[in-house]
Amino acid sequence: MSLYVEGLSKELLGGHSGMAQFQKVMRQQLETSMNAELEQLLSTANGADAEVSKKDFEGFVKIFHRFLQVKGPSVDWPKINRPPEDSIQPYDKIKSRGGIPDNIADSLNKLVVVKLNGGLGTSMGCKGPKSLISVRNENTFLDLTVLQIEHLNKTYNADVPLVLMNSFNTDEDTKKILQKYTHHRVKIHTFNQSRYPRINKESLLPVAKDMGMTGENADVWYPPGHGDIYASFYNSGLLEQLIAEGKEYIFVSNIDNLGATVDLFILNHLVSQPNGKRCEFIMEVTDKTRADVKGGTLIQYDGKLRLLEIAQVPKAHVDEFKSVTKFKIFNTNNLWISLSAIKRLQEQNDMDLEIIVNPKTLDGGLNVIQLETAVGAAIKCFDNAMGINVPRSRFLPVKTSSDLLLVMSNLYSLDAGSLTMSEKREFPTTPHVKLGSSFTKVQEYLTRFESIPDMLELDHLTVSGDVTFGKQVSLKGTVIIIANHGDRIDIPAGSVLENKIVSGNLRILDH
Repeated sequence: MSLYVEGLSKELLGGHSGMAQFQKVMRQQLETSMNAELEQLLSTANGADAEVSKKDFEGFVKIFHRFLQVKGPSVDWPKINRPPEDSIQPYDKIKSRGGIPDNIADSLNKLVVVKLNGGLGTSMGCKGPKSLISVRNENTFLDLTVLQIEHLNKTYNADVPLVLMNSFNTDEDTKKILQKYTHHRVKIHTFNQSRYPRINKESLLPVAKDMGMTGENADVWYPPGHGDIYASFYNSGLLEQLIAEGKEYIFVSNIDNLGATVDLFILNHLVSQPNGKRCEFIMEVTDKTRADVKGGTLIQYDGKLRLLEIAQVPKAHVDEFKSVTKFKIFNTNNLWISLSAIKRLQEQNDMDLEIIVNPKTLDGGLNVIQLETAVGAAIKCFDNAMGINVPRSRFLPVKTSSDLLLVMSNLYSLDAGSLTMSEKREFPTTPHVKLGSSFTKVQEYLTRFESIPDMLELDHLTVSGDVTFGKQVSLKGTVIIIANHGDRIDIPAGSVLENKIVSGNLRILDH
């Protein structure tokens, strides 16, 4: 290395151009080292795995190359503009354009539902895929998805298949469970996200020593974010197969968003566009509240609609980005995308997604980074892309036990796999629920409720500390329950708490 620096020193004296040259050579050397390490890793792969890993690494080399080129935030703040009026349409306008035609089954037969199923349930204290957590009447996220699509297929005599994008973390467990749906009227396909190597923050080289995934290699791989859907879907051969079957659009969403059901009005809008003006990408956005300030938003940038994520925002402008007044909407990650357009962009290598650098610390204390992309960031690559400002009810994610309490309660009714706000609730907003750390893990959360409280008239609930709820408790208005360290509060069966603060110690003992 010293020779190499010495050889460059004269050029460095040449000022800016010398420094640029130095950086270029450094980048080239890093890429050469990375390629050598990846070749070494591939030599330890066996059989069919080797071919899949080779394709994964081709994708990784591309993202690594672009990562080395990019310096600082990927947007020039003064160039950001609000999207033009007609680029984000209100849902009611889409809905009022003539209702649902009699031949909607023809449109449904052009649709594929894709669920992002790469995540584990670890943040909720569960082992295995998050999609297998029970959320309502013993139904898991996956059960509800299958029920929804089966209901569509039966009601309209259609053939909408379900595609699951798994990761190496979720694939095996998901495939085992899929056998239980063989008699449902839904064709289910799966494909896998790529497997990329985590890289050492200092050396920028892979941490992995071989292609193994157990022992010391257990945490050296990662699935590279849902932006990987385009390449993985294409590489799997499933994209081609679905196009051959006459499918035209996919509806993509996170499997833990219980509001993301097939919307016939949006589907009808998509398929009824004139050929020359075919919309290739629709992003469902919804109005931002204080709870959503970190969500990605749509902007106009270089004449294109573009997704702006908080990770891309220069530090000086983060507060402005979080403002509810300047950026009024956020991305729900419910997306409608043309299959033929994905094929075209993949074959032309035109899918240029911003890189998200995600720093992590491994159990041994090693600092690593993983390079990721987001599925919505591709909006700028598609023709005639648009946003639709949908009702908040289409964004009902279950990320925490607080969210789980909402969807398990009588605030929602379940019909054919779809959750809708109960008609008995007088106002359409969901209550703000904040459960403390004693409720984080699903198993522990379940032991703290003998039955889920009546929450039809609840506005706000905060619970902290060692608290349990008896049967048939009713919560109304604003309720705050705080058990201090060492204390415990048992809310008695049948209690009605309306605009109450409960603190101290309340034990109810069997006798």
